[in-house]
This record gives sequence, C-alpha cells and structure tokens, in this order.
Amino acid sequence: MFDIGFWELLVIGVLALLVLGPERLPGAIRSTLNTVRSVRNAASGFKQEVEHQLRVHELHENLRKAEQQGLKDVSEDLQKSVDELKEAAESVQEPYKKKQ
Repeated sequence: MFDIGFWELLVIGVLALLVLGPERLPGAIRSTLNTVRSVRNAASGFKQEVEHQLRVHELHENLRKAEQQGLKDVSEDLQKSVDELKEAAESVQEPYKKKQ
C-alpha cells in the first residue's frame, strides 16, 4: 500500500515520541489504529455493496435476455440466473403464503 520501510517508521516513531511525549503516545497510536480500522471497514462495506449491485444488475440483464428468447433454448448461464431469480421470488413470497 504505502512504500514505507523500517527506517521511515523508526523516524516517525521517534518524532511522535518527541512531539507527543510518552504519556500521550499510546493513546495517539490507539486512536490512529481505530481510525484506520474504521476506514478499512467502510471501504470493505462499500466494496461488498458494489459487488452486490453488480450481481443484481447481471441477473436482471440475464433475465431480460431470457425473456427476449421466450425462456426457451436459453444458455446454461441464463437458465441458472432465471432459476436463481425464481428461488429469490419464492423465498420473498413464503412469509405471505403462511399468513393466508
């Protein structure tokens, strides 16, 4: 990610120790680590959401292609997408079937 070697980290550590002092340095390190961790978690969540949206878009495109072909003689990938969408639709309707 960053091209920081051992000597650069050592210089940063010594400067932080001189500027912050030994009392505040552990708290500053914890705060920095928490910030980095939260940024990584946010980036990971964003990446997962984008991947999910791309998958949904791909399924919709496959369904549109399958509908254009009349749901007959479709390729294996298109049939798999159609089946997956049918299963998802049935799972959504399942709670409503129990109530009726």
